[in-house]
Amino acid sequence: MAALLKGKTALITGASRGIGAAIATRLARDGARVIAHYGASESEAKALARQIEAAGGAVRLIQADLAQPGVATKIEEQVKGERIDILVNNAGVAPFADLAATDEATFDRLAMINMRSLFFITQKIVPQMNDGGRIINLSSAVTRVVFPGIPAYAATKGFVDVLTLQLAGVLGARGITVNAVAPGAIDTEMSAWIHQPGGSDTLKQIQALPGIGKPEHVADLVAFLASPQGSWITGRTIDVSGGTKL
Repeated sequence: MAALLKGKTALITGASRGIGAAIATRLARDGARVIAHYGASESEAKALARQIEAAGGAVRLIQADLAQPGVATKIEEQVKGERIDILVNNAGVAPFADLAATDEATFDRLAMINMRSLFFITQKIVPQMNDGGRIINLSSAVTRVVFPGIPAYAATKGFVDVLTLQLAGVLGARGITVNAVAPGAIDTEMSAWIHQPGGSDTLKQIQALPGIGKPEHVADLVAFLASPQGSWITGRTIDVSGGTKL
């Protein structure tokens, strides 16, 4: 495969595992120098770095707890002097809690990680971005379909979709594209219910395509949007759910 991202630097939040790790691996494979953020999963982050380096890629790890105030400044300090070409706001949490079970602590953690950190990390990184850069946010199919048990999480992803649209209009003058990708059920720890009794049957009922979504499916779309081939797409939330609840 051509090194479409050679000479580019990509910052990816929540990159130690799951979708984030798949994105980091794919962008490195496409030639980007990867700055991989992690929160608490240091051993997994180091394993990812070894894997990328073994394949000939370039990677640097940074750490910050996205649930803490001032985290955007901490990340900004760790990438000071870098010129960022691609920002992937991947990090997020998705606790299963319905309306009655969502307490203030759960809501506040969702808001801090899924919304506040994304907004302020973007705010801090945009001045360090090269013109013609890419911002790619992780949304979810639950912004367009009802999925029981996660109303607060779904609402945070609605925030992501609206912010994506607004930033696309603001940053377009610099040639910076801003898009979101919206996975459905992906085979990660966050979607462990897939492998519980009845999980695969549920997928068959709600997905147009057979099988289980993989992190690489999402990474492929992110790589396209990050590449020169995605240069004329902005302000969009693009579904990558296997046709969930069409």
